[in-house]
Amino acid sequence: MLFAARSASALYRLLDVLPVFAGDERVSRSYALVPGSDFGIDALSAVERAGARTVAWDEASRRSYDLVVAASPKGDIGLLSGPRVLLPHGAGFGKSVPGEGSGTDTASGLDPLYLLSGGHTLASVHALAHPSQVTRLAAASEQAAARARIVGDPTLERVLASRSLRERYRAALGTGPRKLVVLTSTWGPESLLRRRPSLAVDLLGALPYDAYQVALIVHPNERTRTDAFDLSEQLSPALDAGLVLAGAYEEWAAVLVAADAVITDHGSAAVYAAALGCPLASVYDGGRELIRGTPMAEFLENGPRLREASADALEEVLAASDPGAIRALAQASFAEQGHALQLLREEVYRLLDLALPAAPVNARVLPPPRRAERVPAAFAVRADLGSSRVTVERLPVHTSRTAHHLAAVYGAAGERHLQSAALLYRLAAQPAAGSHGTFWTAAGWTARVLEDYPGCRTAAVIVSSSLCLLRRRAGTLLTVRIAPCRSGDRVTYADPAAVLSAVHAWLGSHTGPTPLSGTVTCSVGGLAFRAEISAATDAQAAVLL
Repeated sequence: MLFAARSASALYRLLDVLPVFAGDERVSRSYALVPGSDFGIDALSAVERAGARTVAWDEASRRSYDLVVAASPKGDIGLLSGPRVLLPHGAGFGKSVPGEGSGTDTASGLDPLYLLSGGHTLASVHALAHPSQVTRLAAASEQAAARARIVGDPTLERVLASRSLRERYRAALGTGPRKLVVLTSTWGPESLLRRRPSLAVDLLGALPYDAYQVALIVHPNERTRTDAFDLSEQLSPALDAGLVLAGAYEEWAAVLVAADAVITDHGSAAVYAAALGCPLASVYDGGRELIRGTPMAEFLENGPRLREASADALEEVLAASDPGAIRALAQASFAEQGHALQLLREEVYRLLDLALPAAPVNARVLPPPRRAERVPAAFAVRADLGSSRVTVERLPVHTSRTAHHLAAVYGAAGERHLQSAALLYRLAAQPAAGSHGTFWTAAGWTARVLEDYPGCRTAAVIVSSSLCLLRRRAGTLLTVRIAPCRSGDRVTYADPAAVLSAVHAWLGSHTGPTPLSGTVTCSVGGLAFRAEISAATDAQAAVLL
């Protein structure tokens, strides 16, 4: 059998149906790139890296196959000999590409211009996700609709099968107690990335780092259009501020499972978020690409819209997110939830004229996503001071909001930020066995940094999640012990760097000599952490860096 992909997006959809054939020694799989797409560059790289068999188009179009599976009707699919199964490469069929196909209100996957060739249907089986899609297809072509079968959405099966891994995905992302806000962008001139190109960096500049985490899902076509390097450069300020840029295959779906809220355009990623019951808001109505009357169009017309990049505006639209409308979007887009792979298996094995495998077919759970590729090396820190309580908010250094101080990571931040920072901190070293090295002690390094950087008021060392050492200018070395926040049976640890900013602000609020002991409650990301300050012992002062 042959998997025929026209783009990376189409290939990823085909890979999601591999469990249909898993374990069947009667089936041999090959992959071919259908020529003619602007987004075909490196489309087969995922399977080539895995060692799969690829076939050149000229060879594929000369051979005969027992089954051809494709996820796009575009291109010369009709030249491939054998029964053809056509899968959708998105959800909901809510988007058209102006200038292509039959008209502005027709999705390519439901367009007779692509589904019929020479008076014959392209597909032996056209697998669709919902009865309404068959109705739309029949309105355009009864002949094409006759080959339609409602099987559900194989990609959704993976998403739903992975719901129990939500906490694992959040741990992999380093989300912790923060609210994970995911931006989703389709491709083309009406996409979020084109219409609101600065939204990610604007949100990161407005949302406290310890209360929110921001991720971005970009359609594979947009990645191909810009290439990975250029996309990274375009997003560089946001990536520097901690943006998670989800991978185009599998990772995007794992990030959706982990999400607390999704901000979207008219792309289909939001429909998968809706199936998870995730709070959903839009930033744009899709312009002339949006197909009116579709489930996505109805949601965008009536749902909340984020117009301003601020914490207040974000919380306002999420509060206005209607669970009933989100549920309606998913129900109008996906049928046969939990059964898609089995139904698809029955259709393809009928075409293959083979008995069904004895083993049941199960969706493969999604692998854990990767953390943000960059960790912020400096923060603008806002502080609200009380006698025994300090509330801190850490923001990117580019924020327009007034800050109490700048905190920077020694050894990671650039010299400009090191020269400007009132708080400099670093991690304790973990000397590797069998290696040579020269190390500072905590006492020596904190004293030296305060000498080298006249603008620095506090130098600190993070020993562990619950222990830090710090020295104020002209002061002695102090220990900061951080207690976790406990709520019932759940225990949350603070980022010790955030607590250091709170302690720095609290110590700086005292007139006269720096207190050698005390207890301060540090409010970080809406949670309270108790920090106990005392003089450092000789053993603590000798900690190696």
